[in-house]
Amino acid sequence: MNFLKRNKKKILLTLLILFFVLFLSLFYIASNLVKHGYDRQSKIYEITKSIIPAHFFNKIKKTLLYIPDLKARNEFLEIQLKKYEQGLKGEKFKSKIFELNNNKYEVNFFYTPFKRLDTNLGWNAQKNSLRAHYAEIKDDKVFLISGEGQTIFFEKENLLSENLNFKNLPNNINDILTLNNSELIGIRDLYFHNNQILISMMTKDQQGITINLYKADLNYKKINFEILFKTNEYWENYNVFSGGRIENFDKDNILFATGYVNKNDVAQQLDNLLGKIIKINLVTNDFKIISIGHRNPQGLEYLSKYDLIFNSEHGPKGGDEININKLNEGKEIKNYGWDIASYGTAYDGTDPYKKSHLEYGFEEPSAVFTPAIGISEILFLKIIHSVKENVYGFHH
Repeated sequence: MNFLKRNKKKILLTLLILFFVLFLSLFYIASNLVKHGYDRQSKIYEITKSIIPAHFFNKIKKTLLYIPDLKARNEFLEIQLKKYEQGLKGEKFKSKIFELNNNKYEVNFFYTPFKRLDTNLGWNAQKNSLRAHYAEIKDDKVFLISGEGQTIFFEKENLLSENLNFKNLPNNINDILTLNNSELIGIRDLYFHNNQILISMMTKDQQGITINLYKADLNYKKINFEILFKTNEYWENYNVFSGGRIENFDKDNILFATGYVNKNDVAQQLDNLLGKIIKINLVTNDFKIISIGHRNPQGLEYLSKYDLIFNSEHGPKGGDEININKLNEGKEIKNYGWDIASYGTAYDGTDPYKKSHLEYGFEEPSAVFTPAIGISEILFLKIIHSVKENVYGFHH
């Protein structure tokens, strides 16, 4: 009898310890979700989020996780305050030494004067659309545009100093919005083609939300944008599936990638410019659809030497893709499968997508990431023999 009692006590104690460890683990993960955002994707976080649905998690944040939530909010506000106080000075706030292949690299970190993403708002928050910022190098200068349309630049050599010393560069974006009686939803890319600045911009008017391309000559007194290309596609509610990446193709043409903007079937329709990669002539404004079946292209790179287009795009829940379009293969318009084929699943827990792309007549992705990695821009790096000792980091 005493033996049974002792065993019951041991079992009960073991269960209590396991429960306590599980509770601490969930508390730790949930605290990190508060700090870094509920939308993170990994196997551990996905399991945790299946245990704690979003609506319950918001209640937990207000009660059990009130202190971690408050701490995360204070950290966010402290960073914002530092950014506002520095103005256009662009102070270096951190340096770190990294080793790679027996070489040491000093990485310097600078804050831009733009508003920071607020991960507590969630990935689909319209407010964060105005907090996605873009940078581009042109000759000896680095240009940036904020999600709110502010343009600034600094001398590239300033990356070796303690301050970037941004210079404000006025533009006419607000004039364009006023003239068209529209509202800025966000900037989606910044690109230089020769001496012209190109931007993709999402706006909203009485017809709904749209995404278009604008161009301007590089002028250090004021950048005067004008419409370059209208998609003439509209949607009702804000979402993050807009695409918007711009890339060079040749002397007279650029590539422009659009997302499916959460509209079923449009990515498969040839009479619709959503969910596409498009070639646009800068002289005539003529355009040609290069590929269809894209969900939300984020990276775009054309290698003229090999006649290849690389694009990266967000999948649904998992299934981020890298696609390679071999233009010399002869197929006129290639189809990458969305919204019929995907290696991801739907956020509601269902899985309506075909897994094999090839079996259904679509192009197979060259690489797939499940769970999703939050894929972004693609950069092609030429291998060089001389290695510089300094690398630079930007934080928005």
